[in-house]
Amino acid sequence: MNSNELGNVKEVAGFLALIRDAELIEDFLRCLLTNNELNEIDRRWELVKRLDRGISQRQIARDLGMSLCKITRGSKELKKQNSAFKRILQKYC
Repeated sequence: MNSNELGNVKEVAGFLALIRDAELIEDFLRCLLTNNELNEIDRRWELVKRLDRGISQRQIARDLGMSLCKITRGSKELKKQNSAFKRILQKYC
């Protein structure tokens, strides 16, 4: 997917950045995404938080029933220079 195909993602990100109502954002996400998509986001964010706390990838895989591939991807994203995951964890968690 190239950046030209992500115009709507940028639009959604822009107005989410302006909304200061967590309940409205959650309602919007529940309208936009299926239950499976919401569950996947929930699990992926949980794995990022656990990685940040230093929990091993194998333990996370056991606890969350996830493949090591997904967990490794999250780990790589967390370790990137100027990682969005890291910035959000440091600022908001």
